[in-house]
Amino acid sequence: LEPSSEPATLSVSAEISESAESSAAASAAASEAPASEAAASTGTPLYLVDGNTGNALGEKLPAGSLQEFIEVEGNGCSVGPNSFDIQKATAGKTVAIFGLPGAYTPTCSAKHVPGYVAMAGELKSAGVDEIWCVSVNDAFVMGAWGRDQKTSGNVRMMADGSADFARAAGLTLDLTARGMGLRSNRYSMLVKDGVVTTLNVEGPGKFEVSDADTMLRQARELR
Repeated sequence: LEPSSEPATLSVSAEISESAESSAAASAAASEAPASEAAASTGTPLYLVDGNTGNALGEKLPAGSLQEFIEVEGNGCSVGPNSFDIQKATAGKTVAIFGLPGAYTPTCSAKHVPGYVAMAGELKSAGVDEIWCVSVNDAFVMGAWGRDQKTSGNVRMMADGSADFARAAGLTLDLTARGMGLRSNRYSMLVKDGVVTTLNVEGPGKFEVSDADTMLRQARELR
């Protein structure tokens, strides 16, 4: 299964998680270097160089892979978890990506995922080729959650099981105190040909800027 230079905008609600801010502070010495150079030389998450998520805009997504549970064998995919190279899967496409702290959690199940499922048709009419939901869960959990949420044909449920993508992007949320370990922050981004054109990061406990309505508006503006 083949997974599915324009203006950039940024919307950030409140402040980014404390753990992400501390990672960003470590990159202060690289403040004079371009974002991609600084990230490569210091190991700082790409999107938080100098503590500013605006550095993500115009940058390519981090290299790596995400896993998706495939229900029907075909087109080179077997039933079960399949790995997809992020850069290859976004090449030549416009992809709306939204990240969230965890499968089956209240806001994620009641608002975030249902919003994108309900607006999938409008987003695709606005030029979005694919919609991805990314969470730090394994592919089996994401597959089961997707069935519950009826995402098939609308939203691809992408597993970032070891939080590699979240860490590389600087979009982690430390929920260790709640017994949940390192998770993904709640965010959304519009990616065109592997390049980030919008990034909306929620403040702690917020659900204000990463919703499907905001993404639809941005997709229409940047079409």
